[in-house]
Amino acid sequence: MGKPLTLLDANALIAVICAEPAMDQVVGILRRGSVAMTAANIAEAYDKSSRRAGLSHAQVADVIEPLFAGPLTPISVDVDLARRAGEIRSLHYHRKRLPLSLADSVLLAAPGPGDQIATSDSGVLTLAAKLGIETIELPRSTD
Repeated sequence: MGKPLTLLDANALIAVICAEPAMDQVVGILRRGSVAMTAANIAEAYDKSSRRAGLSHAQVADVIEPLFAGPLTPISVDVDLARRAGEIRSLHYHRKRLPLSLADSVLLAAPGPGDQIATSDSGVLTLAAKLGIETIELPRSTD
């Protein structure tokens, strides 16, 4: 078994791309190593960075892609991970109390024993605690 991972939520990477309040903390996490991100959260980071900050996908890629050669390991969404994510979402989603996205569900399904999630999403933080997953609470964006 390898060193425990810190899994980044999309909002953590968006903080780096868009120079948001959590940027310095996320950069510190990346420098420590053993960091991963699900493919679903990578897609969300591309989408939200482009829509929120008006960045082109090429500009977002200029920040994200070099991280894959270094500290950030992408996690593919295979059938087992998809099944676990679907179960988490079907059991915990509520339109008003916990509007859990599919990407959030994949993130919550991905950690192994000893892994932790870094996020500013209050719903993910709450459900991670309920599921027994360690977390790193990041500052929320200012938008």
